[in-house]
Amino acid sequence: MLKWIDILRFANNGNPIPDQKIIKTDEEWQNELDDEVFRITRMRGTERPYSSEMCGLFVPGRYACACCNTELFDAEEKFDSNTGWPSFTQPIKENAIAYHKDKGFGMYRIETVCNTCDAHLGHVFQDGPPPSGLRYCMNALALKKVESDIRYATLGGGCFWCTEAIFRELNGVINVESGYAGGKSAHPTYREVSSGLSGHAEVVEITYDKSILSFYQLVMIHLTTHDPTTLNKQGADHGTQYRSVIYYRNEEERQEALKAIEEVQGQLDEHIVTEVVPFSGFYKAENYHQNYYSENGDAPYCKIVINPKLNKFREKYTTLLKNEDQNLVDN
Repeated sequence: MLKWIDILRFANNGNPIPDQKIIKTDEEWQNELDDEVFRITRMRGTERPYSSEMCGLFVPGRYACACCNTELFDAEEKFDSNTGWPSFTQPIKENAIAYHKDKGFGMYRIETVCNTCDAHLGHVFQDGPPPSGLRYCMNALALKKVESDIRYATLGGGCFWCTEAIFRELNGVINVESGYAGGKSAHPTYREVSSGLSGHAEVVEITYDKSILSFYQLVMIHLTTHDPTTLNKQGADHGTQYRSVIYYRNEEERQEALKAIEEVQGQLDEHIVTEVVPFSGFYKAENYHQNYYSENGDAPYCKIVINPKLNKFREKYTTLLKNEDQNLVDN
């Protein structure tokens, strides 16, 4: 996750290397773009505030550069800044945006441009919401909406080493990251979370393709691969950081989570205590926690705790695995 100090470093010492570079003359751009898009993106113009419906558009998808179609932002990072321009907390990836010092109009600002074609997008400020604290203030005409089936789910069910290992094996899951959510502060450390005082839960953030796997399916798998009936406890792990929790990003996800809980509850004698709460931010855990099972498969915790869970999961959800023919790990 980018921080303000990273942006200042890029602006002063050079920007991340783009995946590719598109270079055209102003005349070529002018022949391809609408007049107002050309003025904004190639002549470093600014559109009138509240002149676009994009400010109030909050639906899943991605936003690409209006000039070269490079994807720059995910709708997941869009928020209502009440400034009159579309605002985002983070770009899709570090090298999607380039940064330049802008001392025009008697101000010192950081200009943002598409790192692929150098189109002027807007500016970035350090008055955004957590977890990044950044506000990418963009001209709507510099962006175009791109529909996408990519979604995110944030779930907690005890130690994130176990949870991550399970969801990584599902077909339709693109990436899984271990981290923290639901606490009192931004960017907590593992030590702070482990104390139980920060209020965070150990969670995984799952990037998935909704055309292959639904949020409802993810929740059903989540509820049936850990014990959702024990309060702040999973096996030998005790504390609020190990609570069972589902974070929803919209009303549809909330309803799907409640439906899944109702269905699983009918199969259990004990009452499900899983929390269903609004998503408020995800903080990626330290690197040594990422993909822990794959990197430390011979560790005692992996053999004693994770292997049995994985075996039961693979047996129950065989048809949903990325590789149905994979061999089960011995206990």
